Amino acid sequence: MSRSLLVVAGVVVVVLLFAFSTYNRLVTLQEGVDTAWSQVENVYQRRTDLIPNLVETVKGAAQFERETFEAVTAARARASSITLGQAPTAEQLAAFQAAQGEVSSALSRLLVTVEAYPQLTATQAFRDLQAQLEGTENRIANERRLYNEVTREFNIYRRQFPAVLVAGMLGFGEKALFEAEAGADEPPPVDFSDDSNGGAP
Repeated sequence: MSRSLLVVAGVVVVVLLFAFSTYNRLVTLQEGVDTAWSQVENVYQRRTDLIPNLVETVKGAAQFERETFEAVTAARARASSITLGQAPTAEQLAAFQAAQGEVSSALSRLLVTVEAYPQLTATQAFRDLQAQLEGTENRIANERRLYNEVTREFNIYRRQFPAVLVAGMLGFGEKALFEAEAGADEPPPVDFSDDSNGGAP
């Protein structure tokens, strides 16, 4: 075999090794993004599952707050109707985020209403739901942060040369991030404070 053929063969081997290595790295990073997204969906689903119990518990004591209950239920239904696969597009993620924001807003209004019913805030059932919802809101913020971190790592790697060449040929597209909002680094403002006067107006 001539020297030129050996050189060509060596270059081909190096290129193939690089391509395989880059592909494997992209797959690993994409799996990290998919896993993080699954965790985001899990914590939002946990909050969605808590809402009916919360509404029923509050409804028993606050029988005349129908509009508030309906707003929470409607927001939950809209959020539940958005189903995303792994690695949603920027548009899909924006719609998901907007729907979840409506849930947060409706829950906040519900819990402000609860302050007028001290007999409700004193019950164990409400206190249990309160603790679960607080914990879920914290997990939502944490899982969104982790998702953005692993997604950013993936996006940076796939844009770097020469990995961008392999990513483009093999269909590894850029992943969408949660967009920053005012106060997005903290859980939605859900106030469970139990004031000694029962929040009576």
